[in-house]
Amino acid sequence: AAAAAAAAAAVVAAAAFHKMKQKASVSSSRRKARKAYFTAPSHKRRIMMSSMLSKDLRAKYSVRSVPIRRDDEVMIVRGQYHDREGKVTQVYRKRFRIHIERVTRDKANGQTVPIGIHPSKVIITKLKLDKDRKALLERKGGKGKKGKYTDKDVDA
Repeated sequence: AAAAAAAAAAVVAAAAFHKMKQKASVSSSRRKARKAYFTAPSHKRRIMMSSMLSKDLRAKYSVRSVPIRRDDEVMIVRGQYHDREGKVTQVYRKRFRIHIERVTRDKANGQTVPIGIHPSKVIITKLKLDKDRKALLERKGGKGKKGKYTDKDVDA
């Protein structure tokens, strides 16, 4: 009986670490999540390949991140090439990587090849704005201030 009680306590303790499912329509299966990620079509990969904006751009547009595109200027913040800045030369959706100018390596035969960097490891320092991008920023961040209230807001 004591062994059964201990086993029941262990099950309860293990269950305490798992969160309850929020939505019945969304799977919490790791297998399904990985399958969805690796077989995602191009239009969904665009959204997955988003990068954070720099502090000044975030303040200007009140948007935290946007999907990365070809002529954005970025700064690498993680990995071997961190603190390097450059313009995005290619968004390689098939491999979930971006190529940045001057972030290359030389092959044994002398050829230079770009190094793929994951978009989550860069911050966007300058946006390439066209009418669609402006509309996206307006849609995402144009609805007033988000975040914590200040004393000034409460008094007003």
